[in-house]
Amino acid sequence: MAITSANQLELLQTAEAVAREKNIDPGLVVEAMEESLARAAKSRYGAEMDIRVSIDRKTGRATFTRVRTVVEDEEFENYQAQFTLETAKDWMENPQIGDTLVEEVPPVELGRIAAQSAKQVILQKVREAERDKQYEDFKDRAGTIINALVKREEYGNVIVDVGSGEAILRRNEKIGREAYRPNDRIRCYIKDVRREQRGPQIFLSRTAPEFMAELFKMEVPEIYEGIIEIKAVARDPGSRAKIAVISYDSSIDPVGACVGMRGSRVQAVVNELQGEKIDIIPWNEDMPTFLVNALQPAEVSKVVLDEEAGKIEVVVPEEQLSLAIGRRGQNVRLASQLTGLDIDILTEEEESKRRQAEFELRTKLFMDTLDLDEFFAQLLVSEGFTNLEEVAYVEAEELLVIEGVDADTAGELQARARDYLEAQNKKALDHARELGVEDSLVSFEGLTPQMVEALAMDGVKTLEDFATCADWELAGGWTVVDGQRHKDEGVLEKFDLSLEEAQTLVMTARVALGWVDPADLVADDDDTDMEEEAEA
Repeated sequence: MAITSANQLELLQTAEAVAREKNIDPGLVVEAMEESLARAAKSRYGAEMDIRVSIDRKTGRATFTRVRTVVEDEEFENYQAQFTLETAKDWMENPQIGDTLVEEVPPVELGRIAAQSAKQVILQKVREAERDKQYEDFKDRAGTIINALVKREEYGNVIVDVGSGEAILRRNEKIGREAYRPNDRIRCYIKDVRREQRGPQIFLSRTAPEFMAELFKMEVPEIYEGIIEIKAVARDPGSRAKIAVISYDSSIDPVGACVGMRGSRVQAVVNELQGEKIDIIPWNEDMPTFLVNALQPAEVSKVVLDEEAGKIEVVVPEEQLSLAIGRRGQNVRLASQLTGLDIDILTEEEESKRRQAEFELRTKLFMDTLDLDEFFAQLLVSEGFTNLEEVAYVEAEELLVIEGVDADTAGELQARARDYLEAQNKKALDHARELGVEDSLVSFEGLTPQMVEALAMDGVKTLEDFATCADWELAGGWTVVDGQRHKDEGVLEKFDLSLEEAQTLVMTARVALGWVDPADLVADDDDTDMEEEAEA
């Protein structure tokens, strides 16, 4: 088959038809034809030749050319497609490295095999163009909702038609036991769009918290306009969900706006989510207050927040315990996801027993260490003293407010406390030195003798050892694995050392050893301050 004037326009007509059918640029189809014809020409003239084909976009005329390039002598490899500078002088006037000689060659006749090969090249290029267009169409739509048509189900995964291609709704992204039949309409959240070897992959979800947030944005104009913001969403797909909202207009109630007249807005979302019950909660910057709201409908008596550990203790009346926890722990689990905190729920009786145990423990501590009777030790605990350091180094006036304590008694109490602490410090240092601790660590400011002893027992015996420690190794921390928080015990955690304090101590040790330039620390602090100001 030769490309004659009779079928030159047919090339362009074919390109237009394919482009319309596949909804891609006709120029891409023409480029694919040019490449396929060039391959066919190389099989006729020789694979080593640089044969190129250009199809006129107006007339459809295909022009076949042979290109030869001028290269350095040491780069000369293919005489069919290259010239040396010396050889090029016979063909060109004043040749330069990189110049090309273009010669038109006769069109080739496409045999059956060449025509089939050309067809495969065109199909491949068209498929690649389709994939590129599909990826470009959907890459910016990740994070939005799409309406699609169910095509088929494969091993529990639903394959849906999204117009210019297919997307997949995996079985773990479906709500409960949802089942779909071909040609069912389905609304999903575009969770991810990836460019892969086999083409763009579009992953959908109906269980993602963001799906619920986007549904509310569609149903509640105030959210779409930015007057109300969704701060957090927690879901047990198909069963129950909690959504925290805040209004930036004091005249608009965020909860009421999301519920709608007679519940019309929230009911539309509930219907889409297969009857999933939704608790709409007002957001509050004060975390304990927000948690009390998040645990609704349970009533909370008391909240104790430990920000450093990311934990919060909630005390509820006995009759509210099951309501606060929820069926199979659902209510407290969703509240934990919503707040990002680990929640421990105690009854008032349990909390009272724990406080009583702490009271008895501190009373015994003062009785044993200060040689006090039970009544006097209880007086100290009742006044808020929790350890010997507070008794030893507090201002004497704070001891004098205790009933029955005069100046002499206060002085004696502090003397006993200091003597005991000094004896404990000496004992700890002696043990640490027996373990091989060097004076550089003992004299390092910021470490108590008990801390030095704990470090020595963990194998940290020199200032160099200490300087190589990470802050979390000293103060402890939390690691998230598969969505679950796991506690990392710190060597000095029992001394209430915070991560910031641990980091400061380690950096001070590194500066003292000359590992870090103090000027670099100042520069880092300045950069941090500038970033915080910019964020503010």
